[in-house]
Amino acid sequence: MDILVTLNSNYLKPLKIMLKSLFINHPDESFTIYLMHSSISEAELADLAGYVSAEGNRLEVIGVDPDMFRDAPVVKHYSKEMYYRILAYRFLPDKLDKILYLDPDLLVINSIRELYDTDLTGYLYAAAYHDRVAVTEINKIRLMPYEIQAYYNTGVMLMNLALQREMIREQDIFDFVEENKFKLILPDQDIINALYSRYIKQIDEIRYNYDPRFYHYYKILSNGKYDMDYIINHTSIIHFCGKRKPWHKKYRGLFYSLYKHYEKLACLQEEARKAEVQPQV
Repeated sequence: MDILVTLNSNYLKPLKIMLKSLFINHPDESFTIYLMHSSISEAELADLAGYVSAEGNRLEVIGVDPDMFRDAPVVKHYSKEMYYRILAYRFLPDKLDKILYLDPDLLVINSIRELYDTDLTGYLYAAAYHDRVAVTEINKIRLMPYEIQAYYNTGVMLMNLALQREMIREQDIFDFVEENKFKLILPDQDIINALYSRYIKQIDEIRYNYDPRFYHYYKILSNGKYDMDYIINHTSIIHFCGKRKPWHKKYRGLFYSLYKHYEKLACLQEEARKAEVQPQV
C-alpha cells in the first residue's frame, strides 16, 4: 500500500507512533511511505528511513522547494505547506494512480485494506464526514456560495491521483484562497470541501475516521452499539482531532491508554534499532 504524509519536524514523533500502529496491525502487508516536506533535516530523514525499513517497509522522501508556492496566498498562521496535500499529485510519481493520505495524529488499530481497495471511479477522493447537524450546517453557511452536502474531514483521504491530474487546477485553488481568506478556518480542508465535495466518496466515519471526543455521542446515537468493545474490534482508524493531542501531557481524553501503548511500542522499536547500529567497542 502507498501512504502519503505531509509534515514538518514537530510531528515526527507522532508520525512514528502512527506508523507503528499501521505496521503492527498489517503483518502481511508492505508499505511505501511517501513523505512530503520542506524543512526536515537530513539526519531526521535518515533516522525515519531506518525506523520504517526496520519493519520491512520503505520511505520515499519528496522534498518541496519552499519557494514553490512563494506567490500563493496564505491564511492566518497557516503556511504554504497547506497546499502540499491538495497538490500532492504534482509531486508524486506518475506511476501512482492512488494513494492513502493519513494525518500523523491518528492510530490504525485494524485493517485498512478494504478502505485502500475502495473503487474511486469518478471520484477525486474518498473521505468521511462527522455526521453532526450543527457542524454541517455551520460549514455550509460559512462556505457559501459553494454548495456542499457534507463537510468532510481530510485527515484520512484515499486520493484518486489519476483523476486529480486531469481535474484539479492550481489557479482555481489560489483564486479561492485569495477570495475567501478571511472566512477560512481550516484552509486545506475548507478548500477541498468547497471546491471538490461533490467529487468525494463517503466512507464510514466510525470505521475509518473515528473521533474519540464524541465517544458518548456515538454510543447514545447507536443505542449502545458503538461501545468500547465495538470500537476496538471494528474501527480501523482512531483520529485524535482538535487541538488536544494524546502526546500532550495534559491530555485526558478517551483512548489515551491505547495511544500510550503504541507510543511505548514505538519507543521500544527505536531503542532496539539504535542498539543494533551502535558500533562495537
